Amino acid sequence: MAYYVYILAKKRNSTFYVGFTENLAKRVWEHRNEAADGFTKKYGIKALVYYEVSDNYEGALFREKQLKKWRRESKMKLIEQMNPKWEDLYESICN
Repeated sequence: MAYYVYILAKKRNSTFYVGFTENLAKRVWEHRNEAADGFTKKYGIKALVYYEVSDNYEGALFREKQLKKWRRESKMKLIEQMNPKWEDLYESICN
């Protein structure tokens, strides 16, 4: 089984959301379509700008908690290593 740690953003250098899930496409769809009340709905955060895949539940959960503690600058550097143009990666995970 795969586990995902992901970062959503409203736009570059804006508000971020770090999450953890077993089904990345479904979870991002829920954020994008405001299927549940919460932080992403409140702030309009919908673009998937970064994700990591792990085969270990505990490791992925630890990584999510780790990223949530990081400063904005560190998160931005991480995103830019994978996604330098800050493109929304949602369509690429759905194909």
